[in-house]
Amino acid sequence: MSIVQEFKDFAVKGNMVDLAVGVIIGAAFGKIIDSVVNDLIMPIISFIVGGKIDFSKLFLVLGDNPQHLTTLDALKKADVAVLAYGNFITILINFFLLALVVFFMVKAVNKVRKAEAAAPAPAPAPAEDVTLLREIRDELRRRP
Repeated sequence: MSIVQEFKDFAVKGNMVDLAVGVIIGAAFGKIIDSVVNDLIMPIISFIVGGKIDFSKLFLVLGDNPQHLTTLDALKKADVAVLAYGNFITILINFFLLALVVFFMVKAVNKVRKAEAAAPAPAPAPAEDVTLLREIRDELRRRP
């Protein structure tokens, strides 16, 4: 078997295609979670705290800041050592929400699977010869 044929067999297998679909949907799902965090959760947190909170702008200056720059972008452009922990907080919130959503999705799928497994399977129809023998038996019982 040639290497090209082996690769073709590998790439076309159902599991590989399923994995590719999962990665694509996962990437899109990540964007949805980012939007939920940035557009829904963070404004609610800002409202509760009483002011606009943008975690992505939180930082700690580690090096010298001779120009007394106050924005993260300006500090990065000036090559000042900065610990930008706010972005990490936002990504941590995104991860937590994503893990929570995946947990509930898996829980729902498991519940459906358990319900399907608990449902009794319909009895298989008897074979044609068994049906015929039953009809003959019933007919013989009816005769005196």
